[in-house]
Amino acid sequence: MFDWQIGPVPALISFLIGYLSGSIPFGLILTRMAGLGDVRKIGSGNIGATNVLRTGNKKLAAATLLLDALKGTVPAALALHFLGVEAGVIAGLAAFLGHLFPVWLGFKGGKGIATYIGVLLGLAPWVVLVFAAVWLGSAKITRYSSLSALLATLVVPIVLAFTAPLPVTLLFVAMSVITWAKHHANIKRLLAGTESRIGQKG
Repeated sequence: MFDWQIGPVPALISFLIGYLSGSIPFGLILTRMAGLGDVRKIGSGNIGATNVLRTGNKKLAAATLLLDALKGTVPAALALHFLGVEAGVIAGLAAFLGHLFPVWLGFKGGKGIATYIGVLLGLAPWVVLVFAAVWLGSAKITRYSSLSALLATLVVPIVLAFTAPLPVTLLFVAMSVITWAKHHANIKRLLAGTESRIGQKG
């Protein structure tokens, strides 16, 4: 059994740093800086890279994807390095929740895939390759970005169960459940056959 040993002070510090990092709305900031207005007023209304892409600016979407990932990677990796596994898990979860529920935007954020990947990179780097392989394979076959991401978040905790410390595995079980909940509208469209495919116009 895992013996949870982190004290309340380092746990709180890890959570606060993770949440503050995760809550930075890079998609909103970058689109406004580029003169493209409020990204929340187009498409799905989310602040993530997928919705930024709907502005037509691929470079801005790529930058959003990278920054949304790094805001999960940096606090998780730093907490892991300086304070241990438990702190890394707390910081990673907090960053993920910060992206989904940023206090600055009335707790209405993105769906979390980029930050999920970023936290994974910070705590179990090589498993990012597993996520990428599942996503790319599914995307090539189905042309559904959402389905590919959901399948990848199913596989990741299974792989971690055999390769990572228990707290890391439990973290990604929780994050995957939250991710599926946040994608409820996509799941409904997938079941109805109305979900947009990769490269589909309009």
